[in-house]
Amino acid sequence: MTDMRARVAVLGMGEMGRALAGALVGAGRPVAVWNRTPGKADALVGRGAVEVGVRDAVTAGLVVVCLYDHASVHETLDPVADGLRGRTVVNLTTTTPDEARELAKWADAHGIAYLDGAIMATPPMIGAPGARILYSGSREVFEEHRELFGLWADATYDGADAGMASLFDLAMLAGMYPLFAGFMHGAAMLQSAGVTAAEFATRAAPFLAAMTGVFPQIAQIVDGGDYRGPGQSLDWTVAALDAIARASREQGVEPVPIDMVRGLVRRQIEDGHGAEDFDRIIEGMRAAT
Repeated sequence: MTDMRARVAVLGMGEMGRALAGALVGAGRPVAVWNRTPGKADALVGRGAVEVGVRDAVTAGLVVVCLYDHASVHETLDPVADGLRGRTVVNLTTTTPDEARELAKWADAHGIAYLDGAIMATPPMIGAPGARILYSGSREVFEEHRELFGLWADATYDGADAGMASLFDLAMLAGMYPLFAGFMHGAAMLQSAGVTAAEFATRAAPFLAAMTGVFPQIAQIVDGGDYRGPGQSLDWTVAALDAIARASREQGVEPVPIDMVRGLVRRQIEDGHGAEDFDRIIEGMRAAT
């Protein structure tokens, strides 16, 4: 169990780093903060945090890292690895799964307990309902600091493989960004006819939410690998996508998101699978890996 009186160091005072440190300060935890550029933590210092150099920061019992990328984690921690020996690092920097695994191996080689994390929230959501942070790596670290993690968000442990939290995070974002791009595409089409994006949103949101309800059925098909069911065929789908693309260009909008999907669909049709279900496009994605 976490000693809630022990000092926590937060490295990185971007918006998310400040949110994480702020939640700890608000809970009465002793917090040391560090940022490459001084001054970003002034508001936190005014609330009771202590701004220190990076070598002093890593003497805390728990060191939380929330930096720009994988390279910046090494740039910050490599010079002070000797001071981290025997301590614990929780890395909440966005990295790829392999980058997280590499950091876990680096930490082990330096005698550092390591837990990787992926933040499924925006900075204003930290400490509020609906925020979730995924963790993977050392179960001992996760269990020891679980109470502290609860100050930030709901905490989910995804196993000993340090890359799994990142993998889940980036996989979900891979679904989110094309969805958002599709909404922007539709909004642009309607704006060309004088319809506001706000009006489109009132119609699109419930429709798209209903569509995500079929994810479990899609998952069954994809896991089973049989695309010959009574679903929407690729031959039918490509005709619908072609119509959307033509309509988009008629409205002066480039159908970039639709072209991406059409490419996946056409690849499967060219390989002789036009009568099979739309979900088969996942095979084209696997082939590209």
